[in-house]
Amino acid sequence: MRVLVTGGAGYIGSHTVLSLLSAGHDVVVADSYANSKPSVVGRLEDLSGRAVPAHAIDLTDAAATDRLFATEQLDAVIHFAALKAVGESVVKPLEYYRNNLDSTFSLAAAMQNHGVTRFVFSSSATVYGEKAPVPYREEYEHLSATSPYGQSKVMIERVLADVAQVTDGWKVALLRYFNPVGAHESGQLGEDPQGVPNNLMPYLAQVAVGRRDHLTVFGDDYPTADGTCERDYIHVMDLAEGHVAALEHLDVMSEPVRPFNLGTGSGTSVLELLRSFERAVGRELPYVVGPRRAGDLPAFWADATRARKELGWAATRTLDEMCADTWRWQSQNPQGFPDA
Repeated sequence: MRVLVTGGAGYIGSHTVLSLLSAGHDVVVADSYANSKPSVVGRLEDLSGRAVPAHAIDLTDAAATDRLFATEQLDAVIHFAALKAVGESVVKPLEYYRNNLDSTFSLAAAMQNHGVTRFVFSSSATVYGEKAPVPYREEYEHLSATSPYGQSKVMIERVLADVAQVTDGWKVALLRYFNPVGAHESGQLGEDPQGVPNNLMPYLAQVAVGRRDHLTVFGDDYPTADGTCERDYIHVMDLAEGHVAALEHLDVMSEPVRPFNLGTGSGTSVLELLRSFERAVGRELPYVVGPRRAGDLPAFWADATRARKELGWAATRTLDEMCADTWRWQSQNPQGFPDA
């Protein structure tokens, strides 16, 4: 298939592009480079040995998006492009709703105009909200995300479900994934957040490489084994392979739209991840314990049974592999990707 990957120069998008190319698919990247860098595309070409056409485009521009579809002969879309910082979304809700929804509207309209019917959507475990029982299961219907970011994912899932129900041939996979970490084993692709990292692993990596003084652990009095929050960390390459599996499943999927959890099915605490990262680096890393952070849940993880049974996919990489690959990336690229 010839696949449009929106946000294909971003963290999860770039790793998925590489997995798609390895699986024999052709890829076209669309990215505004608001939170990524064009130099990523060159690394994708070097690692894959294949050309990767890339378009600098703001997908909220419906006319520009339609022109892209008219230029490229596409069979499917994997949609990553979005604003994604949970905390920032609370401060800038209108910007998040407008960007994340409008880009999806543009893509859906262009797909209808040009006869593209396969869609894989980058959703999130945040759609489940704080009342969902753990482990999270796709059958849970009372989605109640607690941030504008999460609510934008809930809304887009609803939009895509409604469109798929009335558009002949549409098949949509909604991929709800948990906490992506890690990097490509080459050390040439990894997570390169712009500004202060919002997530634990890239912050920890920047502490290890000397860009940050110390890690702050937000609370050590949760009802968990060591008192710190537990999350379902999944290697980004496992996640990327999950997108390929979902894409290739669409043609045999019996329903027009179907959600899938992509996770390991187990929780790892903040301190467990810290100790694993210290093993990768070979030394202890400085940290302090701070107060709990508003909105953090004690623990959650995925039930990934559906993905295993229907997609034939399961996460296989260990926590130590996640940390070792992250450190290889960060130590070889201490300042992240070059600007050009």
